Amino acid sequence: MTRWLHCPVPRPGAAHRLVCFAHAGGSAAYFHAWAAGLPGAEVHAVRYPGRADRLHEPFADGLHAMARDVAEELAAVDDGRPAVLFGHSMGALLAYETARLLAGGPAAPAHLIASAAGAPLLRRTARPAGADDADDDALVATLAALGGTAPELLTDRALRAYVLPYVRADFALVRGYVHRPGPPLDCPLTTITAADDRHVRPADVAAWAAHTRAGHRARTVPGGHFYLTAAPPFAIIGEALAEGLADGPAAAAGTAPDQRRN
Repeated sequence: MTRWLHCPVPRPGAAHRLVCFAHAGGSAAYFHAWAAGLPGAEVHAVRYPGRADRLHEPFADGLHAMARDVAEELAAVDDGRPAVLFGHSMGALLAYETARLLAGGPAAPAHLIASAAGAPLLRRTARPAGADDADDDALVATLAALGGTAPELLTDRALRAYVLPYVRADFALVRGYVHRPGPPLDCPLTTITAADDRHVRPADVAAWAAHTRAGHRARTVPGGHFYLTAAPPFAIIGEALAEGLADGPAAAAGTAPDQRRN
């Protein structure tokens, strides 16, 4: 285990790697069981500071700074195997910024999967005060509306005291994120949107197409914002892994968007 990456089931013989970025308030543990569902890949999860085994470290200063640190570590541990980056909600923004920093180098990702998130280019200014500035009860209400948080974390006072500081810090990271102009990615990009997700607008997801010159594929799955808790999108991820293994980052250049319901 490195500072930023955790691999619960090392598979040095796997042909490819999957790097997972959790949502706001999430941690690497969210993806701990994914190795069982993706037996052909070596699954890594990004370890955010200020929680779990990095509890005593300060929170990150911003998403751009986090992406820089993660990209440096991914480049340092690159072993030549194609890597797919998967990010959910806040994690999609972080995965995208990490992919931008790795682009053009030996550790450039073979595919980016953005789940339950609008396109970064729509974030041209920092957003106004939100749930991170609210009192604890209001923040808990926001988490309950989003789903994906165990009920006991929202009702137990001791657990709330442990969890809410890093949730608030993550919400502040998202609120303060501003997209910086730059060239589109050279790797294919897949977006995953849940049919009943009231927090992500379809038009905002469609705008991800501008972030790649190698093809954008949009997928819709059943469920709400945290659809992947009950039904991880292993089939969609498996397709991206297989494409990265067979063709590499640039193979899908010029392909048309694939609008399919999965």
